Amino acid sequence: MGEDVEAKIEEAIRNPRNLGEMENADAIGTVGSPDCGDMLRMWIKFKEENGRKVIDRATFQSFGCQTAIAVASVATELLKGKTANEAQALSGEQLAAPLGALPPVKIHCAQLVEGALRSALAGEPQTAAAPAGPTLLSQMSEAQGAGKVKVVLNNK
Repeated sequence: MGEDVEAKIEEAIRNPRNLGEMENADAIGTVGSPDCGDMLRMWIKFKEENGRKVIDRATFQSFGCQTAIAVASVATELLKGKTANEAQALSGEQLAAPLGALPPVKIHCAQLVEGALRSALAGEPQTAAAPAGPTLLSQMSEAQGAGKVKVVLNNK
């Protein structure tokens, strides 16, 4: 990985944008598996702007590598002001573009973020009567209790 990309990833990890659950989200998408350990959930809130429904805010939670967290962080910023169709048209490579070209071994991190975005945009709108289901932490904890994965929290 180039030094510039590494520096941008380190900065995104030190100061992640839009990290955490979002109450009253209009859409929620989850990808990954607690069995392998890479999971990402994205929340999206829309607003009306100039007669168009655009993304007002996007947040995420991730259990995965630093690159996945960095891509999700920059992607949530990139999504602001886009319509659902514009957001769905973005590839993982485009979502990761603010970081620079990812090495081939890290492309899956951008694909994880793309998958969470597509899952959110393809899903049913969330309402108080239809909660989003278990949190990522609870899903990972269940997998850990079943001996499928080991969760290590890094509080750097």
